Amino acid sequence: MSAPADTVVGQRVALAREGRNPWLVARVSSGWVVMSDKQVVPGQLILLADPVVTTLNDLGPRERISFLTDMVLIGDALLAVTGCLRVNYDILGNTDPALHAHIVPRYVSETEERRVMPIWLYDWSTAELFSEDIHGELRRALGVEIARLTLAQAAE
Repeated sequence: MSAPADTVVGQRVALAREGRNPWLVARVSSGWVVMSDKQVVPGQLILLADPVVTTLNDLGPRERISFLTDMVLIGDALLAVTGCLRVNYDILGNTDPALHAHIVPRYVSETEERRVMPIWLYDWSTAELFSEDIHGELRRALGVEIARLTLAQAAE
């Protein structure tokens, strides 16, 4: 089932297709990787499904595998580029009813109390907004690593 075009995901996918998405990290087989608007932790990414559908269940078997494989590949890139402790993966769709996955690095530098809680329980009002000046180098490094991993995966 197609998601409404007026979802944030639908709008961001349209911008990516037009080459005008400032949060864009990379194109992958199942969609687009973008920086999260709010960088609650550095390197917080979102995988936007393209075509835009409502849920993972709306995809066929091959498309599901592609989306989930891309999710993990993006996590591998985060591990390699940021040196994070682990990666959390969330597919929610409650606020924006279109398929997208939050891929969130978790760091040793987070307090133990925070590190064990979902990122959604952090105070988002204090999070840095994505800025090319602040996060651009990380965005580019992640794009390079995702491209490298995609080529390596295709060669297997």
